[in-house]
Formats: sequence, structure tokens, C-alpha cells
Amino acid sequence: MFLVDYNLTEEQQMLRDLVRKIAEEKIKPVSREYDEKEEFPAEIMKILGQSDLFGLCIPEEYGGVPGSGLMELCIATEEICRVDGGVGTAYAASFLGTLPILIGGTAAQKKKYLPDLAGGHKLAAFALTEPEAGSDASGIKTIARKEGDYYILNGTKCFITNGGDAQTYSVVAVTDKARGPRGISAFILEKGMEGFSFGKKEAKLGIRASSTRELIFTDCKVHKDQLLGGKEGAGFIATMKTFDHSRPGVGAQALGIAQGAMEAAVEYAHTRVQFGKPISSFQGIQWMLADMATKVETARSLIYTVARMVDRGCKDVSAPSAMAKMYASDVAMSVTTDAVQIFGGYGYTRDYPVEKFMRDAKITQIYEGTNQIQRNIIALELIKKYTK
Repeated sequence: MFLVDYNLTEEQQMLRDLVRKIAEEKIKPVSREYDEKEEFPAEIMKILGQSDLFGLCIPEEYGGVPGSGLMELCIATEEICRVDGGVGTAYAASFLGTLPILIGGTAAQKKKYLPDLAGGHKLAAFALTEPEAGSDASGIKTIARKEGDYYILNGTKCFITNGGDAQTYSVVAVTDKARGPRGISAFILEKGMEGFSFGKKEAKLGIRASSTRELIFTDCKVHKDQLLGGKEGAGFIATMKTFDHSRPGVGAQALGIAQGAMEAAVEYAHTRVQFGKPISSFQGIQWMLADMATKVETARSLIYTVARMVDRGCKDVSAPSAMAKMYASDVAMSVTTDAVQIFGGYGYTRDYPVEKFMRDAKITQIYEGTNQIQRNIIALELIKKYTK
């Protein structure tokens, strides 16, 4: 199926086949409808949960899939996004909201939350971004004030994926403004808590099947047991570690979108006839397809390598994770744009899938750290490594 052999295990190949079957049979027929209605794919999430796909990367003791890691999660995410980037975003965003608990939660917190998340019975969301704090994660303004055994949260989060549809939220807030990033903590909140409400649902260019909403905290009372890790000041570090583990997943989203667009372009070029012959016989089109395939396989090689690094427990993964996210998302934008070009005027219409691939691709260059921020991370690590 791919031009490069990635030495997947038999279990990984079976996982890929399973997710592709679900994507083709359950997601593809309703993809356009979800996109046009901007409707959250709740029924699809149930199917993914019943197939144990939310248990990937979660330890078996908490109901996760035995022997699975980030590599398996990337494979599943890629296959879903190959058909629909919005559905794939909703799926992957639950893992993003789960990661802080998995990385920094106490034993009691993991036992309480991970089984339901692993089983797909509940979805998660990660709440960091604010109107004045996007790329600058340390600039958040949401405050958590300690009062006895509780914290009182006040503030607003924006652009939160799965906002309103998730039941479990990892929320980052300031507990000690004077300490800067060391005064940032994280909390586990649940939908329906008093003082926790939802604001505007964003109308988006792409990934429309995923919900993106404001979270509003108005004197929201959170028990100290919901403080992530049971200690203040650990929120910023937990956030950075979360991104180190989640960015290859964003790369996998972008990779799936690029793969889907490329496949559509190859098929169309083979059947579209101009000047009495398929346009795939024209050298100009062939070169475009060759460049698309090379970029896609290069992105896949990088993502899989970084995912395996994470699964091996490598500590210094910030720069490789940033590379995987940055490169794959740039590839997705390039490949989907070329796919529209190959389709010509038809590619610009909603009768064909490539315009949606192009719309879905753009956000991968923006969320979980813009690609400019990823380049900063990579450059700083590079300078540190070679200027000792």
C-alpha cells in the first residue's frame, strides 16, 4: 500500500487494517454530512470506543490495549484522517486531554479517570489556550485561588477541541502569579460542575466535524483532589511534556490528510482524459505526484521514528516531536494544494473530496503550537547541542 516498508509488527498491521475498514465503511459515507452540518460525530466516537481505539497508549491496568503505545495511536489517527480530518481530530483530541493525567496524575486520579477514557465511555479535552495566550503558554490568565480544601477557578479558555462534547477536562490555570511558569498548575474538571460553562462554538474553515468551543469558569469550585499530581506548580511542566508526546499525533493527523489527498489525486489523474489520454501520462502531472509521494513518505518516516522514540522512553524528544509536527503539517498543506491543482476546476468544488482535505490540512500548521514556534524549539535545541 505504501512505497516504503516501515517494518510494522503483525499487530500494528492488523490495527491499520481494522481502522481503515472502520474509516471506509463507517466514516467515509457520512463525512460530507458531518462537515456541512458542522456536527460532532458522537456515533462514530462510540464505534471507535467499541473497537478499543481509545485504549491505545494507555496501560493495561487502566483498561488500555496491552502492548500499545504512541506508535499505535499514530497509526490509528493517520488512518482516520485519511478519510476525515475532523473526525480524526475529535478522536486524537481526547488523547490530548488524557495525556496530562497519564503523565502527571496521581495513582488515585489515574484509577478514577483513565478506565472510562480508555473505554471510550467518556471523551477528554485539554484546556490551555486563552484569548491572550496561544503560542505563549506561560501567558495564561485563568486563576485558581485556594480556599480551604477547594480552588476557585475564574477565567476563559478558547479554541478548545472537543469543548462541550467531552466529559473530562485537563485545565491549566495560575495558582501563584508571582512565580511565573512555576506558579502554573493543572486541574481535572468534569462537565456539569457548578461554575463551569461553555461559550461560543467556533465556525471553522476545516475540521468541522470536531467541536471547538470556549470554556468559561465563573467561581468554579474544584476540590484539591482534582489538582493534577496533587501539587501546585506542576502544570507548565505537565503541559510541555504533554506536547512532546502529542505533537507526533498531530503529525499523524496531517499525514493522514496528505495521504488521502494524494490517493484521490492519483486516481483522478488516471481517469481524467485530456488531449485523448489520461492526464497521468503527462510528465508535469507525474512529477507533481512523485513529489507528493516523496513528501508523504518522508513525513511518515519521521513521525514513526519519533513515535518509537517516545515508546522507548527517550527523554529528549522536544525537538524531534516539533520536527514531526512541523514537517508533516507543511507537507499536508503542500500536498492538498497540489491535489486541488491536479483536479483543476473540479478540485475547487464540493463534488470532490480534495477541497475538504485542503481545508482540513491548514489547522495542523497552527494548533498545538504554530509551525513558527516549532521552528523556535528545534533551533534552540540545535544551538544548545552544538555550542557547548
